[in-house]
Amino acid sequence: MSSWLCAEGFFMNKQNTRIAIGIIVGVGLIASLYLWLIAALYFWPNRCVDLDSGHRLVMGTFARVVAVAADSSTAKKCIDAALAEIEKVDELMSDYKSDSEISEVNRDAAGRAVKVSRSTYKVLQRSVEFSKLTDGAFDVTVGPLVDQWRAAADANSVPSDTELATARSKVGYEKLILDANEMSVRFAVEGMRIDLGGIAKGYAIDKAIEALQNSGAAGGMVDIGGDIRCFGVPAGKKDSWLVGLQDPNKAVVGIGGSGILLKLKLRNRAVATSGDYQQFILIEGERHSHIIDRKTAAGARGLSSVTIIAESATDADALATAVSVMGAEKGLTLIEAIPETEAILISSQPQYKLLKTTGAEKYIE
Repeated sequence: MSSWLCAEGFFMNKQNTRIAIGIIVGVGLIASLYLWLIAALYFWPNRCVDLDSGHRLVMGTFARVVAVAADSSTAKKCIDAALAEIEKVDELMSDYKSDSEISEVNRDAAGRAVKVSRSTYKVLQRSVEFSKLTDGAFDVTVGPLVDQWRAAADANSVPSDTELATARSKVGYEKLILDANEMSVRFAVEGMRIDLGGIAKGYAIDKAIEALQNSGAAGGMVDIGGDIRCFGVPAGKKDSWLVGLQDPNKAVVGIGGSGILLKLKLRNRAVATSGDYQQFILIEGERHSHIIDRKTAAGARGLSSVTIIAESATDADALATAVSVMGAEKGLTLIEAIPETEAILISSQPQYKLLKTTGAEKYIE
């Protein structure tokens, strides 16, 4: 009896082993087929299908997603997933939506620590890192100064020195208290306000790209308000993704504009542009940059356009804002020191002089 049981146990173990081996082999085959499919699409793009979402209004601007996939059904699934991620970031981080996490932070964080989602906390944490890197040229607490200049535009009157000094006293990333254990945010000063306009679009683009990749796209591009990231197989059976850089001297206010200064050829890169040639504050007929320098409490000066090429859209977005404030000399020095990152700058009118980092040329068609 004992021998029979031992024999039966041996039989069952062998059977289980075969089943386990079969499962492992099956999973391996599926993974291999998936990798082969992605490789095939990458090296033989003629087999791909391109799908374009067209322009969608989100985050106060226009967004567009292009997916390259094995078939139309997969491409549509990829686009839907990417757009859902953009909407999610907007719901969390828009200061125009009263029920967003950032609106709650701006309302209550002076009186209590406000818990936020992992995404919002990550963006705030990264924002502080950029603030330290740029000596405050990038600062998400610049909200009170932004509000002051918006009010001035409505009144068509330049803010007084007293008004700007009061607003500036509420600004400073050093006054932003983040608690990683509690995932919470608190303000050290009453009246502070976070403005994620210089980084949230980039983060939304990165999340959308992640969604495209996870949904099976062999290539894709996400554009939110002119900030772009692309990866993998380019659309239109081309060798690279092509991105036009507007000529500030010919640009038209509004979507698209006109006049291309140069074209960038990109693969697995992000590009973000900040400038005052399309977005600005108009007071008594004079244009003021919408990008505020916290040290001067006024709009950034000296550069009409700043384009940053980086690995992530979050980095490109934040650095484009920072360099706009820092100016050409300090800005170029900063970007030259950051690996895998390049800059193309255009000085303010009337000269519109083109400046660029040493490695930027390889991206210009």
